[in-house]
Amino acid sequence: MYIIDNKSYPCCTSVTMRFIGGKWKAVILHHLIEGAKRYNELRKSIPTITERTLSLQLKQLEDDGIVDRTVFTEKPPLIVEYELTGFGKTLLPVLDAITKWGIEAPVNSKKIIRN
Repeated sequence: MYIIDNKSYPCCTSVTMRFIGGKWKAVILHHLIEGAKRYNELRKSIPTITERTLSLQLKQLEDDGIVDRTVFTEKPPLIVEYELTGFGKTLLPVLDAITKWGIEAPVNSKKIIRN
């Protein structure tokens, strides 16, 4: 049994999914693997996510210590970048495995059509 923010999780898999579960978190993290990105760069690289959802997911990832948010105020316009923390980088093997599975899945399932 694991406890995070006073909520119980029955196993290590549920703990992992607590941090990367949902439709968008792993996708956002995948786009941060190469390094820091601005909000608009993330928005352009994930065109099907809404601005509200991207903002909420980034906030959750930041609150969980997976992503760092840095604000640069030296000169206008204000620049905000997001990047993986050291803790977030521990998810790289998991994200790599998810990506590999996603690449291979269409070969093994008639239900998945890649276009």
